[in-house]
Amino acid sequence: QVQLVESGGGLVQAGGSLRLACAASGRTFSSYAMGWFRQAPGQEREFVAGTSGSGGSLYYADYADSVKGRFTISRDNAKNTVYLQMNSLKPDDTAVYYCAGAIVRVAGRRPDGYAYWGQGTQVTVSS
Repeated sequence: QVQLVESGGGLVQAGGSLRLACAASGRTFSSYAMGWFRQAPGQEREFVAGTSGSGGSLYYADYADSVKGRFTISRDNAKNTVYLQMNSLKPDDTAVYYCAGAIVRVAGRRPDGYAYWGQGTQVTVSS
């Protein structure tokens, strides 16, 4: 059974930083795309950042415009874990953050491109 478990959420003041982690079990994700999405109350789930799986000729990391330059996605394949470093946080970043795992090497920005989802972790940024 595949499980994705997020951690690292919490309450932080505007301008602060948080590091989210997503530990995967039941499947090795090193060759597959991983992503982070978020969902604020009353809003649709939106793409935050994504990274391709290893093994191809091109490795990429992709970011939503709203977080580019502030957030960094990375992965530790030995630990089957993907991270989201979030700096210069803003109140608009407040949301539940979800980790997602795909079954393809490049998954894109659409939620339906990902087969596996974590339960989410709350991030709250106070002004």
